[in-house]
Amino acid sequence: GFPPRPFTEPRSHAASGSAARECHAARVRRDAHRGNQAGGRTCGRYAASERHDPFGRRRDTQSSMPRELITVQIGQCGNQVGCKFWEMALKEHAAANPKGVYDEAMSSFFRNVDTRYDDPEEIGVGDGQGLIRSLKARAVIVDMEEGVVNATLQGPLGDLFDSRQFLADTSGSGNNWAHGHEWYGPKYREELLEKIRRPAEFCDSLQSFFLMHSMGGGTGSGLGTYVAEMLADEFPDVYRFSSVVFPSVDDDVVTSPYNSVLAIEKLNEHVDCVLPVDNSALQDMVAKSQGTASRGRGGGASASGGASRLPSPSAGGGRVGDTGPGSFDAMNGVVARMLLSLTASMRFEGSLNTDLNEITMNLLPFPRLNFLLSSMSPCIGFGDLPGSKQGSAGSIAARRIDHSFTEAFQLDHQLLR
Repeated sequence: GFPPRPFTEPRSHAASGSAARECHAARVRRDAHRGNQAGGRTCGRYAASERHDPFGRRRDTQSSMPRELITVQIGQCGNQVGCKFWEMALKEHAAANPKGVYDEAMSSFFRNVDTRYDDPEEIGVGDGQGLIRSLKARAVIVDMEEGVVNATLQGPLGDLFDSRQFLADTSGSGNNWAHGHEWYGPKYREELLEKIRRPAEFCDSLQSFFLMHSMGGGTGSGLGTYVAEMLADEFPDVYRFSSVVFPSVDDDVVTSPYNSVLAIEKLNEHVDCVLPVDNSALQDMVAKSQGTASRGRGGGASASGGASRLPSPSAGGGRVGDTGPGSFDAMNGVVARMLLSLTASMRFEGSLNTDLNEITMNLLPFPRLNFLLSSMSPCIGFGDLPGSKQGSAGSIAARRIDHSFTEAFQLDHQLLR
């Protein structure tokens, strides 16, 4: 009852295979060209950061689509830096968004959810004019000791984090890289992967992962590099940035040099861009900032919006050169300010609105030369700001941009000695 199919001349297997290869090559060139135009990384047939989500599902995107980042905080140092990072990020977005609307800039770091339901409902950006209901950070918090995790949950930022994004153990890694990398990593691999996959599924255009961890401890160096390796396997098309804190020369942990060397090899292989800082540089910068705040210099830093305002150690009872709670808080603030400044051009509109992948494209000549030297200029303390208790309106002299640029190459402004 069906009409006969029209007769077609059969093609040889060689001819059909050649045509298939030509069509596939054309698709690869087409999608690669689209991915380059969109500014995303291409891998095979598609550009994951702009044309597909992290799991390979194709989507229609526009140039104005929000670009999200997920932070993975590992170990005591990584979580303390992360808490300071989220505190400063909230203040920065509150200053830039006084109306309290959930826009594209806010969606880079935060989710907007309706907590009236048992399973909070996700509220999208929409037209960028919807009010904020309840913010949840795009963060995963990992530590093999419960102290820092419990302090984060019970602290002032406890409601900012999703309790399902926490992973903790009780015994710790004992400042042993192998214990974190070879024992805790395989033990919690599936649980770690699930906790990272969950916030990734809420992203429309996942830009990168931000890892925060130390290099001297066992959890930060061992488990931190294991997570980086796992992300490279499971999310190969999403950029991985790692902000690591190197131990100082006079560190009292005898295994910290070995942990650092073992971690460097893994970071060099599995991370796209490493932003290293070390404790001695942070201590010197904080001490210089407090000294500037107490003295006031005629040729001080500018009070413009681009200034890196460092928290004063005296707020926590610390002194110059002290390593008390106030000094550690100020040191964490330096690292947090560096990360916020790095992502500001991606989150906020302006003449320098760029993607993070342009950093790797422009600053990394080869994939394995992926350690970048970070520097901050100008660096000023709160006492130097006009109207502060310690400083006066005339304590800061205006400076030219080229002066700040030249100052960024000086050793005392670099975050790595």
